[in-house]
Amino acid sequence: MALDDNGRVVLVEDDFYLQRRRVLHLPGGGCGGQSPQEAALRELEEETGLVAGDVHQLGVIDPMPAVTSARTFLFLATDLRPGLRRRDATEIGMTQQWRQFQDAVEAVRNGEITEAGSVAALLLAQPARR
Repeated sequence: MALDDNGRVVLVEDDFYLQRRRVLHLPGGGCGGQSPQEAALRELEEETGLVAGDVHQLGVIDPMPAVTSARTFLFLATDLRPGLRRRDATEIGMTQQWRQFQDAVEAVRNGEITEAGSVAALLLAQPARR
């Protein structure tokens, strides 16, 4: 979760094949041999063009332990500045939007944001934002 100095969260929206719809979520992706923190910073820059000066872990979830051994590492990135955007072919149709943090949390509550990692990160970040 990337949070700017004005209390806004950057979200991305992309087509997900299995859901057969566009899904609004926080930037993220696989580690590809990197540490989870390195991968989080890389994915943030690839998907949003932002670089974070500070990042710390919010938590770790096992989104579907009966189906996959995959773990999701959740981070809060702050001190944002422009970087380079290097989207790969699978991210061509991805769009980006900014929302106030509380508006993004409300989007979880009303079912607009449903991706497990995004839901968990936004809810875990609430106490830190108070």
